[in-house]
Amino acid sequence: MRNRCSRPLSVQHLLAAAWLAAGVLAGPAVHAESVAAATATATPVAAHRFPAKSPSAALQPRRLADFGGTPVSAGVREVANWAFYTGDNQGRAVVILDKQAATVYAFDARGKLVASAPALVGLTVGDDTAPGVGDKPLAEVRDDEKTTPAGRFVAVPGWDDSGVDVVWIDYAGAVAMHRVIDKVRAERRPERLASPNAADRRISFGCINLPIPFYEQVLSPTVRQSGAIVYVLPETRSPREVFHSWDVTDPAAHPPA
Repeated sequence: MRNRCSRPLSVQHLLAAAWLAAGVLAGPAVHAESVAAATATATPVAAHRFPAKSPSAALQPRRLADFGGTPVSAGVREVANWAFYTGDNQGRAVVILDKQAATVYAFDARGKLVASAPALVGLTVGDDTAPGVGDKPLAEVRDDEKTTPAGRFVAVPGWDDSGVDVVWIDYAGAVAMHRVIDKVRAERRPERLASPNAADRRISFGCINLPIPFYEQVLSPTVRQSGAIVYVLPETRSPREVFHSWDVTDPAAHPPA
């Protein structure tokens, strides 16, 4: 059983994963009913990391993200502007996790920043999922394996094996976005989430723990109603290396070769 955000597998989930991989749910807009059809059982479907390929510029609006005056890191600004300018978000909402700031940003499908919130992320700095970590019992996961993987993910609503709703981003790696978990009081997760120090918010096994109001009022309804692409920014590489993004506001900048 995978335990970072544990859940059992089923034939339905594997079929849903195949549909996602084939692009059935990768159209210009993902509606709640199509997502619900893929998650009709009591446990989540697989969410896959897709390569960041921008649709034809001729078919996409040239818009930038609207941050509404909210200060963000250079990486968040680059990826958000690039995603909407090139249409890499495929007409969906955009969620960006800045691991270094331990902060998540949610944009609607038109590029407007709806909300931001602190997040708990993987204990260890790193951008890759350790092989097999999703199948390990929690007690066997080493500290160096507790990473939140960087990448571009299609967000999929589902459930963990306790029947609690989550948003899956990397099903094979057992990584989801969910309400902050407070099962081990010694970890002081709610207190860490409230800390202004980003280093305090590195505690999870790899999942992304969020404030309950943000999860329930922003993330979950956004994913279920319009679909979302989640960009987890790297911390050991550049966004350009991971997403093939560039600063679309800089006339001297250009797409990666």
